[in-house]
Amino acid sequence: MAVIPEIRLSDGVKAMPAVGMGTADVPFAPASTKPAILHAMELGYRHFDTASLYETEQILGEAIIEALSIGLIASRSELFITTKLWCDQAHPNLVVPALRESLRNLQLDYIDLYLIHMPLSSTPGTRRLLINRDDALPLDIKSVWKAMEDCQKLGLTNLIGVSNFSPHMIDKLLVTAEVSPSVNQVEMHPAWQQVKLREYCKEKGIHVTAYSPLGGYNGPLFKNQLMESEVLNGIAKARGKTFAQMGARTRCQLGCEELQQREVKRESSNF
Repeated sequence: MAVIPEIRLSDGVKAMPAVGMGTADVPFAPASTKPAILHAMELGYRHFDTASLYETEQILGEAIIEALSIGLIASRSELFITTKLWCDQAHPNLVVPALRESLRNLQLDYIDLYLIHMPLSSTPGTRRLLINRDDALPLDIKSVWKAMEDCQKLGLTNLIGVSNFSPHMIDKLLVTAEVSPSVNQVEMHPAWQQVKLREYCKEKGIHVTAYSPLGGYNGPLFKNQLMESEVLNGIAKARGKTFAQMGARTRCQLGCEELQQREVKRESSNF
């Protein structure tokens, strides 16, 4: 079983595994998700990322129960679970109920990290990936973040953070925040390294987590151009790795610079 390095987040109760498994797919919640989660646990994954939007919270919860029953994990405390608040529930009075709903889906008493999924609100009850213009609303960042802090105070989540936030949006949040975001989860991969955002977050003590480390999707057929890059595949082949291994490695390096500095000599000789 693989040993995955860990990252100590600000005010974290426990360390976060530097590599985790995301459960988003298009279309959402395919039948293969639960077997994939269980296989990931067999391989050593302990960090799992979901969201109310993905429709995989219940699937992840069922996988956790099965993993406990067959001995893949000894206790829930071995896992680091992240879920997210979608835009239609990004309203001050809906944040705590939204997390309680996610916990029911997951069949858990608490999660490790709760993120605001997007710096945007939408009309309540319109939970969809593509938000109609008429349903889009500005995010009341002060009040919504206060409700996120309430989730932490209630013990429903150990840590709180954001996703897809720019430095400008984080600046607005920090003006009134009692608790700084522990994480900003953004798209990051070899073609989009988020250099300025990472520098900004490092100054603020906010860890940057990458999603889509193998490249974002684009076009009507969701063709992944990064995975088909001759240059990147050539680099991977020259080092005896797959493109996926190289992409995941890059994500870990970009998101954990301290770890990167500590292991730079070993990586240059073995990667």
